[in-house]
This record gives sequence, structure tokens and C-alpha cells, in this order.
Amino acid sequence: MLSHLRLNNIGFIDSLELSFEKGFTVFTGETGAGKSIFLDAIDLLLGGLHSSSSSRLMQDGNQSCLIEGSFKINSLVKNWLDQNNFDCLENHLSILREWKYSDNQKWKSRIKLNNQAVSRQQILKLRPYLIDFTLQGNGNQLSFLNSQTKLLDRLGSLKVEKALVDVKNSWNDWKLAFDNLEKAKVEYNDFKIHYEENKKILEELELAQIEDPLEENSLKEEEDRLVHGVRLQQSIHLIFNQIKESAQDIPSALDNISICIKELKVISELDNSLKPQLEIGLDLYANLQDLISQLEEYYLLLESEPGKLNIVQERRSFLKNLQTKYGLDLEQLILRRDSLRGALISQDLESSLEELKVNEECMKRKRDKSNQILSKLRYQAARDFETSLVQYMKLLGLSNAAFRVQITSCLPTNEGADEVVFLFSANPGQILAPLTEIASGGEISRFLLALKAIFSEIDGSSTLVFDEIDSGVSGRISSSIANVLRQLSVDRQVFCVTHQPLVAAVADHHFSISKVSKKDSTSSKVKQLKGFEERQRELAELAGGDFEEASIYAKSLLQKKAA
Repeated sequence: MLSHLRLNNIGFIDSLELSFEKGFTVFTGETGAGKSIFLDAIDLLLGGLHSSSSSRLMQDGNQSCLIEGSFKINSLVKNWLDQNNFDCLENHLSILREWKYSDNQKWKSRIKLNNQAVSRQQILKLRPYLIDFTLQGNGNQLSFLNSQTKLLDRLGSLKVEKALVDVKNSWNDWKLAFDNLEKAKVEYNDFKIHYEENKKILEELELAQIEDPLEENSLKEEEDRLVHGVRLQQSIHLIFNQIKESAQDIPSALDNISICIKELKVISELDNSLKPQLEIGLDLYANLQDLISQLEEYYLLLESEPGKLNIVQERRSFLKNLQTKYGLDLEQLILRRDSLRGALISQDLESSLEELKVNEECMKRKRDKSNQILSKLRYQAARDFETSLVQYMKLLGLSNAAFRVQITSCLPTNEGADEVVFLFSANPGQILAPLTEIASGGEISRFLLALKAIFSEIDGSSTLVFDEIDSGVSGRISSSIANVLRQLSVDRQVFCVTHQPLVAAVADHHFSISKVSKKDSTSSKVKQLKGFEERQRELAELAGGDFEEASIYAKSLLQKKAA
């Protein structure tokens, strides 16, 4: 429960500290005095945004604002603190939110939990365990179908929670299988569209027989050789003449070396130190013979390829045109051909597509089965919810009210395949219709109160906050609302801003808020009413009319409550 609240420069309040106890606490006062500021301050403390609707809480002319709250905590909050590595200070929790006015004329806030810095997202996760708000305008949340589904799921306890996990998991599995299938379909359709085109490209590249990405270099070298064939033959003839076939009986190079080797053999017999020179001479002779042999082979090659030059030049021209056509070099053309070889195997794509179809169907059946289990649990929770809500509605003066949870099938999502709508009828003979379309403001208020009463039995939050939940209802209904609020406060701390004396009279604790206006400023004054007479005067003010009659009425309300 909330045990302490401190405000600095919030709304019309310069500085204020309040202590709260368990039970039922009301805030009363004239319109505009600042009653709702306290509830808005608690909302901001627990992660509410400083938006245009709440900017009135930040006092003009100040450079800083502060809200601090202290809570007595239960085991649920302790577990959350442990899981998120926050210190637990003897069953107490302190939250501080402070705003600073920055140089760029904007408010910036920071939040501390037990003196440890905490993000707003973390506070928002902790918030449901501390306080459950029903502020003005919350009735609008019922207009969102998914909100009504979530409200119903909260009543389904652990069974629905587990079923929701299964639904989410099966949905994710199916969605992955579905996405993979759709991607494969796109690829297959794209393959079929471009099949003929790619087939022609592959045929052309296969005919090109490109295997070496450096073939152009080889062809250029061969072309140069063939173009200069005559000159090459002449040079080789000249070399042959000098080495092995000298004219006019002149000894050739081989003849001269042969003579030299014979002399080296003779003198090496006379002097062994000349043996290495003999070996050099022999090697020289052998190398010249190898050179002659290789040049002869080369010469024969030149003679045997008279038409090769034309073939090489045509090949170079063909490869050049092919590269220009596709805008790719030889290496890229080879890669393109190999890629098309794999892509044009249609049987593999079709087989893969069939496997993905089978898998998607399997995941879809699992998804639908999980949705069916969840739907069944929702139907069971809906029947229990209808019974409990109608009972509370009778307590709140709607004895002829009818309520039904309509569950219809819809397209599956990760939260199931059910569309939940709350149907309501306030009077006999009135057709059941969506609650938000047919219920009056007072009926919506009572519905929300009944809803909170039901959820208070299963939710973990200890403190319930209501902002004028009794607006738009008669005195008799106010009495019914007061009784339910009083009943809720037996096990929970309950706060309520009210204009109804019938509601304020049953409270355990009563705070009066008034507005004090001076020449240049306005402030809010807060006083806790403890004595019988103080509360009687406040209730009389709420009752209005002739003060004496109102005072007598107020006294009777308090005496009835005391009795």
C-alpha cells in the first residue's frame, strides 16, 4: 500500500507531505481545488508521461519539481525487486521522480527506486503490482476489442496464461514456416518467368566453352606469335646456321665446341685439375643440342599452323562481343554460367517448394489446435465472468442488467483466433448490444467498478485508485457504489476522488482539498479530517442546499456508517 507521498512544486502545491493508512481513503473538495492532482501525481510517479494533459502539474517559474512515494510491499513486489536486482529495504519501497527545467525549455525527469536509478520502462512494469488506476476516461479502453480480450484472459488464471504461451509459440512457428513458403513461391515464380531467357543465356555460355578466366591473355600471346611467323622462321634459320649448319665448309658452333672438348680430354689426362673444365665443355655441348632440339620443334609448329591465326582472331573477337553483350568479364561469365546451371534444375525447386508446403500445413494445424484450446478456456472464463459481473451489477443498483461475453472467430494472431465483445442491456426487453455503444456514463462507471471488484480477487496490486467513479449516478446508486468500495477496502487500500457525500461518508480516512487565492497566486490546501464535526461540515458542503438540512443529512450518514 501507499504509505507516504511528498510533493514539491506540483500543481498548486508548493510543498506537501501526506501519510496514508490501509482501508478506504477519499479526497473531496470544490471543483478546481486540485483533488485530481494527487491521483495524477501518483500516475506520474509510476511512469506516467509528462504530456500536454498533465503539464499543469509542473508549476511555472520553477526550475524543479518532485514527487516521492513510499510503499509497504507484498511478496509479488519483493519477487520483482529480486528479479531486477534492486535492494529491498525492510518491506518498504521508495520511488522518487524529479523534473528539471533544461536550457532548451523542456522538462527532463529522472526516477530512482530505493535510491537506485531506474528507467521509466522498468517502473511501468512494476506499476501494476503497486497500484491499479481507474482514472476519468478509462471507460474508453473498453472500446478496443483487444483490450476486452485481455480483460477476459486475466480472469482465466494460470490455465489461460499457459494456453496463451502455447498460442504465441505455435503462431511464431507457423509464421516462420509461412514466410519461408511465401519466399520460396516468389523465387519459384520468378524462376518460371525468367526460365526461357536464362535457358538461352546458359546455352550460349555453354557453347562458348569458357573455362579459363585468363584465356584472353593466352590468345593475345598466340596471336602475336602467329602474326610474326615469317620473321620467327627466318631468325631460327639464322640460329641453326650459326650453331649446327655453317655454310661453305666453315665449322659450326657445335663443330668448334666438339674440337675443344677433344683437346680438353687430352690435356685433362695430362693434368687432372682440368677435369672440371672438361665437364663444363660437355655441359655446354649438351645444352646447345637441347636448344637446337627445342627450336626445331618450335619451327615445325610454325610450319604446321598456317590457318591458326584466323582461328585465334575469331575466338578473341567472339569473347570480346560476349563480354560486351552481358557487361561481364570472363571470370564473371564463368560464374554466371555455373549459377544458371544450378538455378535451372527446376525439379529441385519444385521438390523444395512441396516440402515447405507440407511443413506450413503442419505448423498451421498446430496453431489452430492451440487456438482451439485457448478458445475453450476463454468460453469457460466468460461464463464465470458473466455470473460474477451480473451479481456485482445488482449490488450496484442494476438489478435488471444483463451481460454476456460474445466470442466470435476471427483471423488468427499471436493472441488467438477470438474476437471478444462485452454485450450489455440495462433494462428488461432491451436487446444486448456492445457495452460502449449502449451504456450510459453512470452505467460504464458501475461496470468498471464491478470489473475492478472482480479483478481485485485475482490481481496482485494492493492499492486501487478511482477518480470520480461515482460521477453521473443518482444518490441511491452512489450508496451502492459506496458499499462496494467499502467492501473492496477490507483487504485492499482504496483511494477515491468523489463529489458524493454518500461515498465520502463510508471512508475510513478523509482528506479535504480547498483552493486559496491571493492577489498574485493560487494554492491548494490539504487537510485530513479526523473529528466527527470536521467530516460532518465537509459532507454538508458536498450535499449543498440549506446548510442546516445538509448538516443533519451529513450527520445521519456518518452515524449510519459508525453504526
